[in-house]
Amino acid sequence: MKNIPALFDQPPQIFSQETNPGETAKREHPSAGKASAPTLSGDRPQTTHLITRGTYRFLCGLDYTPLCEFKLASGRRADLVAINAKGHIIMVEVKSCAADFSMDQKWTDYIGFCDGFYFAVAPDFPVDLLPASHGLIIADAYGAMIKRPATECKLVAARRKALTLRIARQSLARLQAHSMI
Repeated sequence: MKNIPALFDQPPQIFSQETNPGETAKREHPSAGKASAPTLSGDRPQTTHLITRGTYRFLCGLDYTPLCEFKLASGRRADLVAINAKGHIIMVEVKSCAADFSMDQKWTDYIGFCDGFYFAVAPDFPVDLLPASHGLIIADAYGAMIKRPATECKLVAARRKALTLRIARQSLARLQAHSMI
């Protein structure tokens, strides 16, 4: 898996189309420097959302297609599952703080359902709490980087097929729900 070497700690620059032909004016993102800019020091649900957002964007950049809140056959929900064009499946458990990690140990149920398992945390998370045997993604609201690669554990063909179908069905069900009149 590729390692992207930097966090995206600044909002993206946007380009105005309100300029003369052939001239491009660059201006700051509307949230830059304002109190409304996403911050990871907010409440736990907001921090979780922003880490998930940055990790999602990062996985897209690695040519994975992520799905949030993926429901396994056991009823457990993984924060993120992602699949690439070759069928490689990774799962990501987002942890917003040390208390979140110590209170929630359901992540151990996800390990047998992916080729690679990662924790995604904020830059100020005490990473020594996390098991060194799993991958580590450091994320903010705009992007992420792999700090430690996941241990590769190939899924058997039957489980890979079942998971791929489950990912497809859940994705299609969400699309259908949004397209209904």
